[in-house]
Amino acid sequence: MAILDVTVERAKIGDGSSESESEAELGLGVRHLCDSGITTLPARYVLPPADRPGNPCSALLPVVDLAALRAGDPCQLAALHAACRDYGFFQLLNHGVPPDVGRAMLDAARRFFFDLPLPARARYMSADIRAAVRYGTSFNQLNDGVLSWRDFLKLLIRDTRRLADVVPFWPDAPEDLRPAAAAYARACQRVFRELMEAALDALGIVRCRGELLEECDGGSQMMMLNCFPACPEPELTLGMPPHSDYGMLTILLQDEVRGLEVSYGEGGGGWAVVEALPGAVVVNVGDHLEILSNGRYRSVLHRVRVNGRRARVSVASLHSLPAERVIGPAAELVDEQRDRPRRYMDTDMAAFLAYLASAEGKHKSFLHSRRINIISSCPD
Repeated sequence: MAILDVTVERAKIGDGSSESESEAELGLGVRHLCDSGITTLPARYVLPPADRPGNPCSALLPVVDLAALRAGDPCQLAALHAACRDYGFFQLLNHGVPPDVGRAMLDAARRFFFDLPLPARARYMSADIRAAVRYGTSFNQLNDGVLSWRDFLKLLIRDTRRLADVVPFWPDAPEDLRPAAAAYARACQRVFRELMEAALDALGIVRCRGELLEECDGGSQMMMLNCFPACPEPELTLGMPPHSDYGMLTILLQDEVRGLEVSYGEGGGGWAVVEALPGAVVVNVGDHLEILSNGRYRSVLHRVRVNGRRARVSVASLHSLPAERVIGPAAELVDEQRDRPRRYMDTDMAAFLAYLASAEGKHKSFLHSRRINIISSCPD
């Protein structure tokens, strides 16, 4: 995912916390900080006033029924198309992920973060953003000027057809983490495939449809198990700063604690907290799908706020084509003669990783860095 730059502004707070805080201590993550008994937010987590969360409104995202979509309901295909075009987010009902699979995934994630001692989690700690299994904190800890109130466990599946090959490298504690994560990964793969098939139909992509769907079947999947502990001063920080997701589609499984906020309004000036529907997962368009659709679908900035009373756990499953695949606008959606110019440069994983490793605020997001500046009417 691509992160919106935030201006570095150190802030000193009470109880002697200042720039002199140990970077080594901060590098152990926010769960470690909570265990140490802090009552004020370390300075490295304090956002400049303009970037602090404020008071959002509530958002009821569009709803898509996957069972009806699967049955060929044209109204649901239209609903999916409108949600991706106008909002970039929707809640998905009747998605086919068994309730017990979702519960087991969240429960295993919660126990990984809250039941295991730090040495057990730290076995997977790494600053290498390319690592397939990685326990870390913030977003890009080495480059983040202001740290995020978040710990995560990343599980990367480079080829979803070879899931069984990577599961043995995942954490072996808690003991049910591997089977729970594998079952949930398979369920998300099925949902992604069905949604992509419908999205290509809605966009009118025919010529490369078969090739794209075949690549979806052997594409990449990155599961991010996210932990946002209760924060001593939640009004000063964020669990994740504004960002768009790198990939085609992201499927988000959440517990009952609110926190996801979506950008809205002209120029994305406002924030709305998502009110989750029982039994639904949240799905959002990623940078790759916006590029493939030549701007018809929107990869929207979103962020995560934290609170002072309850921890929040979520699992984001980010799906795309194989990492080596170069992605550009579908040829059928580009027509220079009909004022449908190409709006994005081609991209691939190598370009994204290079951006991620060196991003210094040159662009609002990776997606923004791929846009071609043109003057024309809006896309269909």
